[in-house]
Amino acid sequence: MSKPALHVEEAGPLTTVQDLGRPGLASLGVPESGALDPRALKLANRLVGNPEEAPGLEATFGGLRLTARRPVVLAVTGAPVLVTVDGAAAGLGCAVAIPAGSTVRLGSPRYGVRSYLALRGGVLADRVLGSASTDLLAGIGAPLADGDDLDVGVAPDTAVPVVDAVPLSTPTGEELVLRVVLGPRDDWFTDEAIELLLDSEWTVESRSNRIGIRLTGPTLHQRQKRELPSEGTIAGSLQVPHNGQPTLFLADHPITGGYPVIAVVHTADLPRLAQARPDQTLRFRQVSAPRLAGQRHESAAGSR
Repeated sequence: MSKPALHVEEAGPLTTVQDLGRPGLASLGVPESGALDPRALKLANRLVGNPEEAPGLEATFGGLRLTARRPVVLAVTGAPVLVTVDGAAAGLGCAVAIPAGSTVRLGSPRYGVRSYLALRGGVLADRVLGSASTDLLAGIGAPLADGDDLDVGVAPDTAVPVVDAVPLSTPTGEELVLRVVLGPRDDWFTDEAIELLLDSEWTVESRSNRIGIRLTGPTLHQRQKRELPSEGTIAGSLQVPHNGQPTLFLADHPITGGYPVIAVVHTADLPRLAQARPDQTLRFRQVSAPRLAGQRHESAAGSR
């Protein structure tokens, strides 16, 4: 039996195995989970010739150190970190061949939060409901720990792509502007609360994680004083508890919640939240909800 491909010398603050998650299982009480910045994971996989959905590593604030026990090929994307092989700088956003016995280290990102490491052949991990993703809230899988071993799957038949450079979406420390659609419970809030949501600066709290980002800012007062029965939530939901400080749900969010959701962040903006650091500021910009095909047909019929 061959030895594992990699040994985890240091797992860093939080490193998990992630792929593109478990979509479509909310009716079973299972959130989608998966990489918080799926674009970065897909790119890392393409760089080593993997399918985009292959499992990789999501390293939060870097600090990951791995020793190769067999030759491997890897690529790192996402939050920019210094990647070294035996102390020598290696490339970011490109495929790197790692000889057996060499040690790979990911430094701490100056900007952003999460870096993605793809291994040619994909990280081998147990699959639950079709996905290898670690879900911190549901307790599916577990974060990497010092001393763990990792193995890789069978390398694809295709060769490693030869590229000189790839367009990396590099996080910055600048203020984020996120598109939101109001509702479904915006009518539970005062007009002033809606104005404050859209006109104020919000700050990311340090208690944020893969489940959600806690925000601090002005208090959002409710006009409704009664309790809301638990109802379904999705990634991007801005749920407002009694203290008036919203929580923005991410990939490992609960399937249901008992606090009203004042707005939902546009799906295309969610990957940017994967790189939102504590004390970083953000603002919300209202956009219209996309109309369904049936609604378009009804509107067209009504205009005849």
